[in-house]
Amino acid sequence: MRCEEEGGPQARRLPFPRAEGGKAMRRRQGRSAPEPESSSRRRHLLLLLSQAGEPTRSELRGSGAMAAFPGGSGVSWPRSPPGAALATALGWEPLPGLQIRSRSVEQTLVPLVAQITTLINHKDKPKKSDKTLRAVQQVGQAVKLAVGRFVMVGEAIANENQELKEEMKVACTEAKQAGETIAQLTDVATMDHPESDGQITIFTDKTGVVKAARLLLSSVTKVLVLADRIVIKQIITSRNKVLVTMEQLERVSSFQEFVQIFSQFGNEMVEFAHLTGDRQNDLKDEKKKAKMAAARAILEKCTMMLLTASKTCLRHPDCESARVNKGAVFHRMRIALEQVIEIVTDSRPSGENEPGPVSIYNGIKEFKNKVEGLRENLYLLSKENLRAMLRVVLEHTEDFTDSAYTSHENRERILELSKQAKMELEQLVSAWMYAQSQRKKDVTEDLEVAILKMCQCMTELQRELHSAATSVAADVIKYHSDHLVLKALKICGTEGNIEAVAEHSCKLSEQKEQLIEICHLLRHVSGTEPLEITCLHAEDTFHVTGPQIISAAETLTLHPSSKIAKENLDVFCEAWESQLTDMSLLLREISDVFEGRRGEKAVLRCRQPTVLKYKLPTYSTRVF
Repeated sequence: MRCEEEGGPQARRLPFPRAEGGKAMRRRQGRSAPEPESSSRRRHLLLLLSQAGEPTRSELRGSGAMAAFPGGSGVSWPRSPPGAALATALGWEPLPGLQIRSRSVEQTLVPLVAQITTLINHKDKPKKSDKTLRAVQQVGQAVKLAVGRFVMVGEAIANENQELKEEMKVACTEAKQAGETIAQLTDVATMDHPESDGQITIFTDKTGVVKAARLLLSSVTKVLVLADRIVIKQIITSRNKVLVTMEQLERVSSFQEFVQIFSQFGNEMVEFAHLTGDRQNDLKDEKKKAKMAAARAILEKCTMMLLTASKTCLRHPDCESARVNKGAVFHRMRIALEQVIEIVTDSRPSGENEPGPVSIYNGIKEFKNKVEGLRENLYLLSKENLRAMLRVVLEHTEDFTDSAYTSHENRERILELSKQAKMELEQLVSAWMYAQSQRKKDVTEDLEVAILKMCQCMTELQRELHSAATSVAADVIKYHSDHLVLKALKICGTEGNIEAVAEHSCKLSEQKEQLIEICHLLRHVSGTEPLEITCLHAEDTFHVTGPQIISAAETLTLHPSSKIAKENLDVFCEAWESQLTDMSLLLREISDVFEGRRGEKAVLRCRQPTVLKYKLPTYSTRVF
C-alpha cells in the first residue's frame, strides 16, 4: 500500500531549524498564527520604555547632563549592564529574586537608566541657565509620561494573569508614584528663582530624586521580570500540551486516529518552536543559549523520527525492533522537552545546579590565572591548592594518553610536558616559599622567572592537546564521510540478509564509540562553554542515534519489502550523516577559537535550514 499525502508537492520545513523569532518563522513558513495577548502586551511594555522621549543633546550640552548619555564622558550605554552602572550612580541593585535573565528586559531599562542618570550625574554648579533647567525638566516629564504608559500596560497584564495580579499592581503603583515624584522634583515651578544675575538653582532636593530613582528602577524591573515570567509560563503550558499529545500518539492503534492526533501534534510543536526560538534569542547567558539550541536541535530531528517510527509500528505492530525504535524516539523527545523547561526556569528537578564536566582547557586557564595572581598577592592561596589544581589537569590528560586514537608522537609529547609541568611547579613553589619566608610583598626575580616558565609549559601542553584532538578528529571525520556502513545496512536490510546486517551493526557500534571518544577529546580543548555544550550534544547524538539505526535496520531486515521501514531507516541515517557534517563545523569553530579568530563567546554557527523531502502530514486514510 502506498502513502498518499494531501499537502501538495512542496515539502514543509520542520519547526526547529534555527533560533528564529516567532514573527520571522511565521513569515518564513507562510503562517499568520495569532500571537498570545499576554505576549503582545509584553512586547508593548518593552517598547514603551525603549521609546521614552529624551531632550536633545544641544539642550543639555554644558549642563553636565551629557555625561549620562551614550558617547558622553559618564555612564556608557548600552555596553555596560544597567545594574552595574546604576550600582555606581545610585547605589541601586535589583531586588533579591529579580535577576534579569533576558536581553529584552535588560535593554528596555537602558533608555530609562540613561534619563535618570542624566538627572543624577549633572554637575553640581550653583547656578544654571533657564535653557538647561528647561531641558532637565523635559527629562523629568519624559520619565513621568513613559512610566505612565508603561504602568497602563503592566496593569492590563496583571488583569489577564491572576496569579501575578497583586505583585504586578503593587510594582505598577510604586513605579507610577516614583515617576510622579521625579517629575515634581524637576518641575521649574517648584524651584527657587534667585534674582541677582538671572541664574537659577537646578535642584532643591537632589536626595529626593536619588531616592525616587531607586524606587522607580526597582519597581520597573519588577514589572518587567514579572512580565517575563508570563513568557516562561507560556512555554511551560505549550510543553505540557505537547506531552499530552505525545502520550496519545504513543497509544494509537489505528492510522486514522494517528493522522488526527499527529496533525494536532504538529501545530503544537510549531507553537513550541516559536516560543522557544524567541526565548533562545533573548537569553543573556551564552551557556544557556547553547543548551537551548542543543535541545531544540534534538526536537527538530526527533519530530521526523517520531513520524516514521510511529508509522513503522502501525504497519508492523508485532515487530519488537520497531517498538524499541519508536520508544527510544519518544524517550529522547521527553528528555529534550524537560531540558528546555530547566533552561527557561533556571532550575533542575532536584533543586541543585548541574555541575557539568570539567575540561582541560578551563583547568589550564584557571591554573595559569592562579599562578599569575601570585604577582599581585604572594599569600592568596596555598601550595597545596596549586598542586591539587595541576594534579586535576594532568589526570584529565590521561583521556588523551590512554586513547587508542592518539598518535604515538602526540602521546609521548603529552607525557613529556606533563612531567615537565610537575618539575616547573616544584621550582615555582620553592621560589614562592622563599619569597614568603623573606616577608616579601612583591614578586622576586626568581619567582617571576618561575611563573613565566610554568605558564609557558602549560601553554605548550594546551597546544599539544589541541593538536592531538583536532588532528585525530579531522582524520576520523574524513574516514567516515563516505558513510559506507550506513549504505551497507540499507542494502543488506532490503535484501533481508540478517547475518550481514548484524555484521555491519557491529561496525556501526564501533564507529559510534570512536566518534563519542572524539567528541570527548574535542570538549577538553573546545575553548568556550557554548562549544563544550555543542560537543556534549554531538556525543549524546551519536550515543543515541547509533542503536536507533540498528533497530531500524533490523526492522527492515525482517520486512525487506516494507517501504515505510526503509523510509524509517533513511531518516535515522540522515540524522547520523547530518551530525557528522556538524562535526566538521564544530572542529573549524574550535580551531578558530584556539587561534584567536573568534572570541570567548564563540558558539557553533548553525547550518541553514534545509527543506526535507518528508512532510509533516495531512495524510489520507490510505497510508500504506
